[in-house]
Formats: sequence, C-alpha cells, structure tokens
Amino acid sequence: MPILDSKMGKVRKNYSVEELKEAANLMRGLNLVSLCAAKSGHSGGTLSIMDITAALYLKVARHDPQDPFWDGRDRIIWSTGHKAPSLYLGLGMAGYFDVEEVVKLRKLWAPFQGHPHWPKLPGVEAYTGSLGQGLSIAVGIALAGRLDEKGYTVYALTGDGEHQEGQIWEAIMEAGDYKLDNLINIVDKNRLQIDGWVKDVMDIDPLAEKYKSFKWNVIEIDGHNIEEILKAIQEAKSFRGKPSVIIAHTVKGKGVDFMEDIAGWHGKAPNYEQMMSGLEQLGLKGNLDVERLLQKAADYQAQVDTKLAAKQPKFSRDYFWNLSPKMNVKMDPTRKGFGRALSERGDDERVVCLGADISGSITISQFYEDHPERRNRFLSMGIAEQSGTGVAAGLAKEGKITVFGTYGVFSAGRNLDQLRTTVCYGNFNVLIAGAHGGVSVGPDGATHQALEDLFQICGLPNMKVVVPCDSVETKKATEYLLFEIKGPKYIRYAREATPIVTREDTPFVFGKANVVRYGGEKENFIDAFETILASNYTSEGEDLTIVACGPEVPEAMRAAYILKEDFDIETRVVNIHTLKPLDEEAIIRAAIDTGVIVTAEEHQVGGFGNRISAVVCQSLDIYQKARVIMGMIGVKDRFGESGQPWELIKEFEVSGEHIAKLAKELYDKKKSLE
Repeated sequence: MPILDSKMGKVRKNYSVEELKEAANLMRGLNLVSLCAAKSGHSGGTLSIMDITAALYLKVARHDPQDPFWDGRDRIIWSTGHKAPSLYLGLGMAGYFDVEEVVKLRKLWAPFQGHPHWPKLPGVEAYTGSLGQGLSIAVGIALAGRLDEKGYTVYALTGDGEHQEGQIWEAIMEAGDYKLDNLINIVDKNRLQIDGWVKDVMDIDPLAEKYKSFKWNVIEIDGHNIEEILKAIQEAKSFRGKPSVIIAHTVKGKGVDFMEDIAGWHGKAPNYEQMMSGLEQLGLKGNLDVERLLQKAADYQAQVDTKLAAKQPKFSRDYFWNLSPKMNVKMDPTRKGFGRALSERGDDERVVCLGADISGSITISQFYEDHPERRNRFLSMGIAEQSGTGVAAGLAKEGKITVFGTYGVFSAGRNLDQLRTTVCYGNFNVLIAGAHGGVSVGPDGATHQALEDLFQICGLPNMKVVVPCDSVETKKATEYLLFEIKGPKYIRYAREATPIVTREDTPFVFGKANVVRYGGEKENFIDAFETILASNYTSEGEDLTIVACGPEVPEAMRAAYILKEDFDIETRVVNIHTLKPLDEEAIIRAAIDTGVIVTAEEHQVGGFGNRISAVVCQSLDIYQKARVIMGMIGVKDRFGESGQPWELIKEFEVSGEHIAKLAKELYDKKKSLE
C-alpha cells in the first residue's frame, strides 16, 4: 500500500521497486552525513536496517504524513531504538518533514533524539531504547486493535541481540497465545552487537525454531533484497491465526566496506574522511551537497550555543573549565578508575565479572584485557540485566566476589526487583556498577541517562552506595568495595571525562566525608584546594556549605572559587562520596557552623539532597544550636535530552555557575534575616 492522503482517499506517492532501492541508498548516505554531524550514534545497525525502513515507510505501511495520528494508520514500533536515525530518515523521505532536517541528529532540543522520542516528532509511535520493551508495546497495540475492531497492522522492528532480553520472550509468548495475526515482527538479524558476534556473546539461535515453538508464523529473507522484503510482508499480512515474524538476514554496516561486519561500528559515528569514503562507495559523492548539510547542522548548533549561553548565570568573568590561563584542570572519565581497579586487583581468584554487552564502554572488560589468564572468570550475560543480576547472586552465594555492570538506568532500574529480592534480601556479596550515571551519555538521550538510580538503590536494605568524585577516587572506592565490604554494594560513575580533583594521597575513608577548601587561584585547579578528612577538620568560619557527590564535587569546588573571587564568600565543600552509610556528623557540623546548606547532584533533585535534608531535619543538635536554610541543585523532575554532556550540565542547571547562584541567594537571604 503506498503513502496515502487519508482525507481524500488518494495515493500521495507509490514507489516502484527500483525507486525503493534508490531511496534506501540515498537514506544510507544521509545517515552517514547525519552521524558525522552528530559526532556520535550507531552506524552499523542503521545501515543494516535501511532497506527494511525504505520498504515499510515508502511502500508497505498505510500512513499519511499530513495526518500523523490518522486513526486508520498502521503502527510501527521501533523496539530497536538505537537505530532511530533510520526511523527519522524513513519519516523524512515519506514527507513528514524535510528529510535534510535529520542532520540535527542528537543535538540539544532537536526532535531527532538519540533514541525515539514521540512527543517531539510526529510519526514516532513510542519512546524506545531500552531493548526488549518495544515488542510488548506492539502486542498491546495489536490487542487494542482487535478489541476496537480496527484494521491496522502493527509492525515491530527488533534486533537479534535484543532477543537476549527476557521480556521480549514474554511478548513473543503473549502474541502467540493471543494469535495476534495483526502483528508482524521484523528482526534485523545482523549477527553483531557491541561486545562482538551475537553467537559468542549469548547465542540466540535457532531463532526460527524458537518462534515456531511459541506459535508464530516464521518467514526468513535476505534483508537487503527489496523484492523479498515486500513479498514477505505481504505474505505475513495475509497469514491468519498467528502473529508473523520476518527474520531478515542483514549485514551490519551494509554498503560501507570498512563498517561491514565490524562490531566496533555498532555505536560509532564516521569522521569526515570516513563519511566521504562511505558516500563514494554508495555512489553518492557529488550527488549530496555535503558541505551545505554539515553547515545546516553547524548553524543549528550555533543557535543552541547562543541560547545556552544566554541562560547560564553570569559573573564577573567566565569561570568555566580551562578557559583562563590559570586554574587548569586535567580531565579523565570516572569509569577509567573502575577499569583500572579491576585490572590491577583482579588476580584474586574469587573475583568474577559479568558483562552485559557494553563491557568496553563501562570498562569492566579491563578485568581481563591485559590478563588473558582471567578470561574464564569473565562471563558474558548478553543484554540480560535481570537474569545477570540473579546469576551474580548465585555466584556470590558460592563464595565469589561478583561484579556486574551496565548503564546505571539498567543496573539500578531494570533489575530492581532482582536487586531487592535476590541480592539485598539475601545479603549477597555483589558489586553493582551503575555506569554512565547522570547526563554523561549525553547524545543517547533520556532512555540511557541515569537520573533516578539513587532513589532506587539507596532505598534497598543492606545496600552500600558510593558515588566517587573523579577517576582517582573511583579507583580507590572500587578496590575498597571489592575487598573490604561484604554484601550488596553499588558504585555510580560517569562516562564523560570530568575534572581530576583528588590525588593518591587524598583521604578516602569509606563512610566518612571530606572537606574541601579553596585557598586562592593557582596555575592548576587541583592545587587551589585543600582536602581534609571531615572528622579532622576544624571550622574556619565559612559563610556557607555546599554538599555534593560524584562529578558535582568538582562543580561545587568551582562554585566555591566563583563565590570567593566575585563576592568574598568563604565556602565549605563537603564531598559525600559514600551515600550509604552517610557521614551524618560531617553534615550536622557543617549546618551548625555555616547555617547555609546547598546540595548538588547530577540526578533528579532529592535523590541525594533529600538524604542530606533528612539528616539536618532530624538533628536535635541543629535544632538547639542553629537556624539553617537549605537549597538543592539537581535535575528538576524532567527526563533527559540528547545533547553533549557539558551542554546538558548547563541545560539541567547543575553547573558550578548554577550552584554558585543558588548559594549566593541563600547567603543573602540568611544575611537579611540576621
């Protein structure tokens, strides 16, 4: 069925097979340009699924770009949400918007988020990105269509690695049981995932036989043959009494020789030279005005930069990182400290690490990369956070020191019941890595930004929680949690490079806070501060306190720098690297000594701040000795957004400037009431 004018009942555009092939090729080219402009994204999978996308949006699906919510439209659910650029190009080519707009991919405020975001972009049916969930949505939509006696077809697009998630098999079972013949699942079987070949990470085959056993009609095709795609979809639409799955055998990175069948191109964008090489291979060099498209992206980015600058609090000068001759800082991702600790301390035969498909990114693979003799103690779980957590508990029960990690949104949220009922209730010795916490995965967008995990994790009995401030502290914390804490433990760290503000000789005592004091400008930022164990600190009559955790500690330190240089306000920065158990004494002393407490967290406001506030509110000492005013810096009850990490620090108002602004306001309020 061609693209429709739903109001007039006419055909808007009917592509021939040859036109579909040309469109898919053009879409591949635009995909390369958009990814290059974004400087991030998923090249391999977007190229493998492009022929299917072209067939669906330009020939098969009933939809009307001028009426995106037409009730009679077919519904297309992208469970494989990281391939969103292909979705956007399909919509653009169909006429929902100018297809060239996709060059704004993954940029702040653009509708082309790293993973599908339906309220921002007509034609997108659902938020997706957390793998394995989209097929369940499709089952629900298909059931609604049956209940309401509507004639639409529901298409789900899934990936083969995604079939390692348990939820997808629940949805497969449900669809088979309800005989949902208005549902077609198309599997992009490109055989690769982040950690390598699917068969090596966690084999899902024989896939066709498994679907058949769940009462599905199974069709297998070459996913790059347009004629086979069209024929298979027509056959599936005509089949009655069972849902249909089309297993499309594809090549990851299709069309670009240096990307084809290479796992490393799963989550990587081409640079300019690679993009141009790809366009030449596709026969599009000279057919696309690449420079104009890249300039379009650059112009949009310039608008973003201007708007962000306008909303940033202003001071006597720009205090942002590494913009002046003095106060220079070295940057290093906190995740690196986690990997270094596993590499250096992994010889203990009790240590077993479990991978969940992003092993290199979260650095858990450093456990064995330089130590091949440990490879048998690295167990790949695939994309299976819930079962992986249970497996970790079983290993711990038998005396192993188990380490399990993935994105914080998944290692703290998707498996929350397993953490609660199996790990924490059993009090098993499992270290959970909440990787890429906060906004540090930037362009991936809301589905992958862990902004709620402290609410989830800190409420679990028996769980110990550490949020280190930099890579040096992360290494110390990882080593301590591995060997000195027996029981459930969670470490939260970031992906993006953030300031190094501690040294090897900086105090780190589990459960005890550090006080950080600014002493004046230096050539290097780290030298301008002194860090003292809070229990050894004597008040210097500071005017206010900033209590922070994680990468917000460097931001709090920068706020202290701003407050002193611009307003001559003395600030006590308290680094609460251990959230559970809390150093209540350090918090109470700071409240009594300064009377102003500002909390700072790269998290939904309150996940950290509420815990500090509870200490203050429940302290009889504070009630008897001081009047305290509090404020909190954090993400204000909103989901994440695609954008560069440092843009999002500003957009979500958790920068040092925002901390300094709130601290100054509370300080002035305190002074006015004295």
